Amino acid sequence: MVRQMRQACAAVLILAAALHAGAVAAHGKVSMEEDSCVRRIGDSMVHLSAYQPQFEPSAQYCTEIPKGGDTYLVVDLVDLALRDMPIGLRVIKGTNETEDETVTYLRPSYHPDGVIKGEASLDQGLYTVIITAEGQPPLRYQYPLRVQMINYAHIFRTAVGPLIALLVLTLFGYKLMKSKRMQRWRASRRS
Repeated sequence: MVRQMRQACAAVLILAAALHAGAVAAHGKVSMEEDSCVRRIGDSMVHLSAYQPQFEPSAQYCTEIPKGGDTYLVVDLVDLALRDMPIGLRVIKGTNETEDETVTYLRPSYHPDGVIKGEASLDQGLYTVIITAEGQPPLRYQYPLRVQMINYAHIFRTAVGPLIALLVLTLFGYKLMKSKRMQRWRASRRS
């Protein structure tokens, strides 16, 4: 009986680990339409990437920055029309543009290569990256940044699948152990 319970628990743990590993998606392995770092207004798209090479040289982030410190921001102007108009970038501490402190400001200019590069020193907390395009009509893109903060909603969404699988398998194991067949089988093993 104990051996069977151990085997059932091991199977549940392996299944939960497999489901959990499948739920994780790296930033760069999704299509543009599904990428959370892309902002779209009509046909115009921009893509934000954040880097902290002093901590993790090859890591690329979007809205969840793991540590405070110097952060390099790179905005890719996906839409070619955006390269022909002045584009500016502003990073504010907080979420209210009029009341909160500006951390970094790059005045609007042309970016024919389609890349805007900026740097900001970010402490723990909430920030907002605002990208403005001075075209007709003017365009405005926003990215909320969470620096060195735990995203409980993301943890919950990631954990729900494995937890449901664990509960279903536990219920299945319980029903199996309480079934009449199992009780008859145990009785026949004892005699």
